[in-house]
Amino acid sequence: MKDYYKILGLDRGAPRDEVKKAFRKLAAKYHPDKKTGDEKKYKEITEAYAVLGDEKKKAEYDSYGHAFSSGGGQQPGGFGGFNWGDFQQAAQAQGGGQGFGFDINDIFEGFGFGGGGGARAARGHDISIDIDLPFADAVFGVKRTVVLTKNNTCKECKGSGAKTGTEMTNCTTCQGNGRIHETKQSILGNFSTVRECSVCDGKGKVPKEKCPHCAGQGIRRTQEEIDIQIPAGVQDSEVIRMTGRGEAIPNGEPGDLYIKLHVTAHESITRQGSTLYSSLPVKLSDALLGNTYKVTTLDGDVSIKIPAGIAHGEQLRIKGKGVPVSSSKRGDFMVKVQIKTPTQLSRSAKKLVEQLREEGI
Repeated sequence: MKDYYKILGLDRGAPRDEVKKAFRKLAAKYHPDKKTGDEKKYKEITEAYAVLGDEKKKAEYDSYGHAFSSGGGQQPGGFGGFNWGDFQQAAQAQGGGQGFGFDINDIFEGFGFGGGGGARAARGHDISIDIDLPFADAVFGVKRTVVLTKNNTCKECKGSGAKTGTEMTNCTTCQGNGRIHETKQSILGNFSTVRECSVCDGKGKVPKEKCPHCAGQGIRRTQEEIDIQIPAGVQDSEVIRMTGRGEAIPNGEPGDLYIKLHVTAHESITRQGSTLYSSLPVKLSDALLGNTYKVTTLDGDVSIKIPAGIAHGEQLRIKGKGVPVSSSKRGDFMVKVQIKTPTQLSRSAKKLVEQLREEGI
């Protein structure tokens, strides 16, 4: 497994601004057009930034890094491998670099390795939380409600930033275009760039009067109740992603909410896939003659018949008391018999056992 943080010379979990700075520094050094260029090294750091420079992929890589591979297969977190040939084609097709979650023109700004640059939608930050889950809730599923304080779209202006009933006018900074054209100098000469207007956030329009509730930002930091439907059969350390329930951002898409589940172990029941397991201590006499015992399941106590002559370690099946696999089907509950051998015998019991031995039992 490639360690993308190590490739960029960063500690694991480094924030995106540090990732970007590290990549810019290394890209300036190893770009093939430079005297110190190294195409192999440049491809490697570009691959690392393709993942760590994108908020979604970085969050998934941080969560599923142990399972991430730069090969061609689809990964548990939802992103596949990186192919340099595909990257080059995408870069050429888009006039210099948007693809794989980041914009090359933005990274090479100031180095002279790009220029055109297209706009891409802004996106809010992702949020990660942890939830402790009892064993039974993990098996059967449960609905949880959490309260998060985060940036949300302003309900009063619905994200427009305008006071209710006010008019919208052309932005004087960008003359209503939403974009600002600039000419910059580099070691290779002058080149033009286009950036989003920061005054109108690329809309080209600004309100005559700002929304008093969010000061014209279109977002407010408020508390939000979020219902989380945890499906039946989740495992410990599993991560649920709720798209669009992260931090809101003006004139952009909200981030995602990641919920990491921590399942508490049960005192007597374990799980493998859709099957639940438990152990049942059985007296020697009951193992020889048979009897009925009660077994604790997640559905309550269930009576189970111990057949005469059962062996130590033998398993008995209780159908349909395991983990739900569909709305109408469940796995099984397996009970492992543990025959208790007495450590002390009374005189009468000892005589009975001696009689059994004489009979070859």
